[in-house]
Amino acid sequence: MKRYPFIMCLILTTVVGASCRKNQPESVSDDNPFFKEWNTPYGVPPFDEIQKSHYLPAFEEGMKQQKQAIEEIVNNSEEPTFGNTIIPYEYSGELLNKVAGVFLNLTECCNDDEMKALSDTIIPMLTQHEDDIMLNEKLFARIKEVYANQDKEKLNSEQKRLLEVIYKSFVRGGANIPAGQQKRFREINERLSTLTLNFGNNVLDATNASQLVVNDVNRLKGLTEAQIENALEEGNKNDKTKGQYVFTLDVPTWEPFLMNCEDRKLRKEIWSLYANRCLGGQYDNSAVINEIANLRLERAQMLGFDSYAAYVLDDCMAKTPDAVYNLLHQVWTPALAKAKSEAANYQKMLSKDYPGAVLEPYDWRFYSEKLRKQKYDLNDEDIRPFFALDTAVKGLFYVCNNLYGITFKENTEIPIYHPDVKAFEVYDHGDVIAVVYMDFFPRESKRSGAWMTNFREQYYTRDGENQIPVVSLVFNFSKPSGGKPAMLNVDQVETLFHEFGHALHSIFSNCHYRTLSGTNVPRDFVEMPSQFMEHFAFEPSVMKAYAHHYQTGETIPDSLIMKISAASTFGQGFINTELIAASILDMDFHTITEKTNIQLPDFEDQQMNKIGLISSIISRYKSPYFQHVFSNGYAAGYYSYTWSAVLDNDAFEAFRETGIFNKETATSFRTNILERGNTDDVMNLYIAFRGHEPSINPLLKNRGLK
Repeated sequence: MKRYPFIMCLILTTVVGASCRKNQPESVSDDNPFFKEWNTPYGVPPFDEIQKSHYLPAFEEGMKQQKQAIEEIVNNSEEPTFGNTIIPYEYSGELLNKVAGVFLNLTECCNDDEMKALSDTIIPMLTQHEDDIMLNEKLFARIKEVYANQDKEKLNSEQKRLLEVIYKSFVRGGANIPAGQQKRFREINERLSTLTLNFGNNVLDATNASQLVVNDVNRLKGLTEAQIENALEEGNKNDKTKGQYVFTLDVPTWEPFLMNCEDRKLRKEIWSLYANRCLGGQYDNSAVINEIANLRLERAQMLGFDSYAAYVLDDCMAKTPDAVYNLLHQVWTPALAKAKSEAANYQKMLSKDYPGAVLEPYDWRFYSEKLRKQKYDLNDEDIRPFFALDTAVKGLFYVCNNLYGITFKENTEIPIYHPDVKAFEVYDHGDVIAVVYMDFFPRESKRSGAWMTNFREQYYTRDGENQIPVVSLVFNFSKPSGGKPAMLNVDQVETLFHEFGHALHSIFSNCHYRTLSGTNVPRDFVEMPSQFMEHFAFEPSVMKAYAHHYQTGETIPDSLIMKISAASTFGQGFINTELIAASILDMDFHTITEKTNIQLPDFEDQQMNKIGLISSIISRYKSPYFQHVFSNGYAAGYYSYTWSAVLDNDAFEAFRETGIFNKETATSFRTNILERGNTDDVMNLYIAFRGHEPSINPLLKNRGLK
């Protein structure tokens, strides 16, 4: 899922509003679309009208307007109340949220030198603006008084939750820091906002700058026809590589290459490019990581916590680092044991091909795929024809319709931000309840991975009008080539369903306040609805309904369904080991309690040796390109995928018990989980659905670890 760097999270969770004030200030330009009402379908951004020159003036005016709104609150002579303090604060920053919702998202998927330069200017401005609000003594005094005297007001449960979340956000934002330390606190925040931005830009630039160029097609034995065609198309984009085969570091390129290419030297080359990004050279992130980790520690200790992880987790379900480590090791121990068994099998296979050679990370996917073919008579090329991208999307919509009764319709009249993007209306009993953008393919201006985000979140205006969400799903699937459609493998279909689970969390949101709506929940709960959706993708009855061969229309045969099901726990030692290793690495960076001179790769190597990670597997993300942690807001939070997995596996058991499309169960999940956002303690929401707290046993069982 898409997550913003620290300051972006704060901006987008404390300012609310989807439309600019109707009375346009005299100081702003008439041709800037951010200063006008958007007369587009459903008020979506008019991407065709927005120019890069519009962003900075809109940000400046947006910050000015929110400052004025804050001044009106603090200068109110009346006794602070929920109505005259919390509500106007919650609805402040309409214009700022409007421009931020567009700009911050497009920097992730339509980034270029001009956008990077704008970010270098705008992000520090946003940081300072956020600090001006969080460190406003008069504003916090009023909020604190409302919080202390809330029993005097007749607040409903959602209002109480909003008050609690806002009060805690100020405390966690530094409101209680002594005046003498606030200057340093501001410096840290500003520096962190710049560093996390630089980290992400380095990864993007290093990824774009790295490619494997192959002159001799005979060296590409094992690759599919489509992979070779794609590589030639990539090479022909540049005069220097015309007629050659170019493989990029986009996941849909490098991962299948490692799975299929028989040339071990080429596998090593592309693996080295991938695994050594941003460690030394022009885009080195080593010093950036060291400074980020130490500044986060300093900031956390100023707020009264021993470590940055302790600060982060205090506002999550886990609460403490010990609870996180305890969960991770419950999965790590059986996962590592299974990974060692897998490694022994692959070492035997490698030794037959290369006597005396030792299994390396660039061998793992190749021999894993080879064994999977042998064991289950299954390979990607058997699967992909039944999961063309359009087919998989139809399957996704089929599941949503059978669970919740909603339908989807593409609308080509809705403005889009790139030609690859499609826009869909979401209908519920004849009413449009959301707009969903789907952006499928890689490009140089887009960061790698997949995520869900919003151009506008759901909430009710002060006039009581429901603002439907405008959701965006961003992927990096291989483009169609050679006259064939884009086709997905099992992992990519799973990713499609995963991100749409996040989308449903936003689509169904029915919260009065934007701060509490949709995916604005604790980090270790936010992955629960997304991972829950993954379970439906490969249910046999679901595959029979949607998985049809892109050429013949043939329904996926029972024999292939059985193979996919049988192989569902194949390779889980590797999958869970690399995932938990990354989660532990993240925690190790953020449980340091004293300023440290972190040296890479030494620090990472030491931590991985400590937990016994075998040499043929690396952490899912090595530190220099671990964007979740150092650029995208998952610091001390990467464990949340596993924490949420306990919840989603336990939740899916309810559907196994009643039937995967049982209307009563689906309605309960929608009303108790998806609609509620952060309007109550999320464990209460889960228990309201499930009837009890989650058990870890379904997770271990479903992953073949028990």
